Amino acid sequence: MPELPEVETALKGISPYLKGFVIEKIHVRQPKLRWPVSPELLTLQKVKILALSRRAKYLLLHTEKGCIVGHLGMSGSVRIVPHNSPIDKHDHLDIVMNNGKLLRYNDPRRFGAWLWTDDPQQFPLFLKLGPEPLSEEFNPEYLFQKSRRKSCALKTFLMDNSVVVGVGNIYANETLFLCGLHPARSAGKLTRAQCVLLTENIKLVLSAAIKQGGTTLKDFLQPDGRPGYFAQQLLIYGHKGSPCPHCGSAIEAMIIGQRNSFYCPRCQKK
Repeated sequence: MPELPEVETALKGISPYLKGFVIEKIHVRQPKLRWPVSPELLTLQKVKILALSRRAKYLLLHTEKGCIVGHLGMSGSVRIVPHNSPIDKHDHLDIVMNNGKLLRYNDPRRFGAWLWTDDPQQFPLFLKLGPEPLSEEFNPEYLFQKSRRKSCALKTFLMDNSVVVGVGNIYANETLFLCGLHPARSAGKLTRAQCVLLTENIKLVLSAAIKQGGTTLKDFLQPDGRPGYFAQQLLIYGHKGSPCPHCGSAIEAMIIGQRNSFYCPRCQKK
């Protein structure tokens, strides 16, 4: 599933071909995605894209009339291709631009979304989201206060989008390993010093993943078709049974919140 670094990579890849250009039309082949494609998108013609941004795992295309909100879901991807490019059966939406290019959305599982809002600040899906992990708002004191009286597993806490957005399964595993914290540890037991470690390493891991173009495990490719290379740097995720890169103990795995969690039983004690 594309996580924050993958969505940020997609944003950087598509921006040069969309920002400042005009939408000629939007062609929808499959309107039934996670939520129905907003009908407003079909009315957008001769509308300029002023800017692009990201909120959590959502892509935002800011136009003269409002904002297109895209989500890649479990298996979705976006590509910049020329007009009249061959169509795949999972190519569900095209945003046709006036520069000979179009943004093509492909999603085999159809768990993504393409929606419309007049005001992103009041968009219902954004109202309960926590801060961006790379922002100044996400800091040790904020994380410490949020963790008070929380009895859930630490990894579940970090993946809660109302606490902080975009720390998905892969990056939560990697961060907790770097911090020496067990993923099943109670979030409410965090100390201020551990919150310093967590915020520093979350920012470090996500920044490194963005620099490498995201992580390719199964579905993700960059907008130009290249894979993300951060998978080559993963220390613990997916390495059950392999020696820990720090102490040599066999990496173990467990299910937390229905997600695979990898940890070193020696380096990451409860």
